Amino acid sequence: MSDFVKEIDAASFESEVLAHDGPVAVDFYSSECAPCEALAPKYEMAAEAYRADVKFVKIFRQQSRALSDSLSVRSSPTVLFFQGGKEVGARLGGGIKRSELTAQLDALISETRAQAIHAAMKPTQTECDVLILGAGPAGITAGIYSAQAKLKTIMVDLGLGGGNLSITHQVSNFPGFPKPQPGWQLADHMLTHAKEAGVEPRFAAEITQADLREHVVVLDGLETIHAKKVVFATGSSPRPIHVKGEREYKGKGISYCATCDAKYYEGKHVIVIGGGNSAIEEALFITKFAAKITVVHQFAELSANKLAQEQAFANPKIEFLFEHEPREFLAENGKTVDALVVEDLKTGEWKRLPIDGVFVFAGMQPNLEGFDGLFELDQFGYIKTDEEMHTSVPGVYAAGDVISKRYRQMTTAVNDGTIASMVLAKEIAAAPELGAPATPLPPDPRGRQQAAHA
Repeated sequence: MSDFVKEIDAASFESEVLAHDGPVAVDFYSSECAPCEALAPKYEMAAEAYRADVKFVKIFRQQSRALSDSLSVRSSPTVLFFQGGKEVGARLGGGIKRSELTAQLDALISETRAQAIHAAMKPTQTECDVLILGAGPAGITAGIYSAQAKLKTIMVDLGLGGGNLSITHQVSNFPGFPKPQPGWQLADHMLTHAKEAGVEPRFAAEITQADLREHVVVLDGLETIHAKKVVFATGSSPRPIHVKGEREYKGKGISYCATCDAKYYEGKHVIVIGGGNSAIEEALFITKFAAKITVVHQFAELSANKLAQEQAFANPKIEFLFEHEPREFLAENGKTVDALVVEDLKTGEWKRLPIDGVFVFAGMQPNLEGFDGLFELDQFGYIKTDEEMHTSVPGVYAAGDVISKRYRQMTTAVNDGTIASMVLAKEIAAAPELGAPATPLPPDPRGRQQAAHA
């Protein structure tokens, strides 16, 4: 905790926040919450910059559940803003960007003060051999190999690294670990390895500008990084189901992370939407907390692995609603989701299900926001690469869940990162000035690009 952020509890909320005359930012956070960890350094940096104008406090949500419920705070992190004892502005939740946070803080103070604070933030220029965008298993592995090749390597991530691995309950079948391992623990080991290899992290960072054709990115509007090579390993994220009410109530009873939010449904009834591995494995995890789980699945059978299915069918807390699809999320209390409308696909009948929360596991989508039109993609929107992880952009490689491939597993991501870093190291050695392939990549008759060997 920095000198500019004060930790408070429910007992001091009134005196520290409601009775304070000036503006106050309040961060409700949880333990074992990757988005909370990603927000922490941004929140502390904002507190240092705005310290003369805004009071910053943090509340450990797990020890202040009654207060969280009274304020309808249902997910972590959630940042609220108060002015004169009343909540103002928009609430922030999930993967909070620095720009979103500063926009809300600017709205609390005068335009003149906001301009002065931004003017005091000095930009910097950095050069490196390898810039890695994304710190999941693919990006971390690429970082380890390139740093051990004595290449100056910078790794950028919106969070604190680990990617989806850090919020995965358990990882099975990773070589060297006969028993399932906590995802966060494996992520921590990998990140420690990368840092000890010499990788320079830029975590909890936002890419505010990028020109990957020139191998340049700007972080948080302050640091401009120039690289010889770029590894694009931004991974994938939960796919929204685009049902009425989903966008409005995201973070207000609708969650995409059981590890983050299951603990807040002790003794409650929740819905799990989906029937694949993630949905069923996470439903089993939620049974540690919730009294009842109803799995809503559009098909007549689950698609999860057989072991997970057997465990789910044997668990008395889990019920199944096959051949049903969600149609609308309802918040009849006006604050958080308390009902889900589903359609019986066999009869066309719509049903209202009273619930306390919903977890959505409807597949993943590649994280390409801000890079539209840059890469050649497959029909599903994933980046095409050749066997050496080259993309259609010279000097830019892609690895992990963001690329077009048949299987997306932690082991395949590690493979991608290994190949990308070994190839780029050879190409930099062959052309150290430019760090680019010696010859253009000829077209592949399969629609991909062939690798050019330096």
